[in-house]
Amino acid sequence: MSIEHSNDQLFQGLVISLAAATMQQLGKTLNPLTNKVEKNLDAAQSTIDMLDMLEAKTKGNLSDAEAKLLKNVLAELKLNYVETMNEKPADEPKPAAAEPPAAEPKAEEKPDAKPEQAG
Repeated sequence: MSIEHSNDQLFQGLVISLAAATMQQLGKTLNPLTNKVEKNLDAAQSTIDMLDMLEAKTKGNLSDAEAKLLKNVLAELKLNYVETMNEKPADEPKPAAAEPPAAEPKAEEKPDAKPEQAG
């Protein structure tokens, strides 16, 4: 295996590893250490920023496939970040459905009711 081929695989592995970490930080995948879905949006933003920096620093030095991988991963992660930011918290109480007003008794007399007689 050539060093260049090895470096290509290492680069792809790094990008995919950082993408997987970001998805975990966004609460989209299970944390294998805790077996829970956890959100850490600050960490997710930092990891996305790191990938943005990697794209800027390697511009012009990547193969077409590497540049495309990095661009697509960043687009997917940013979209998921925005979606996660716009989600309503799960523990937020849902608004109560408006109950229809109770039917009020009508003021009409019943047809079979007889008026009281004085006497």
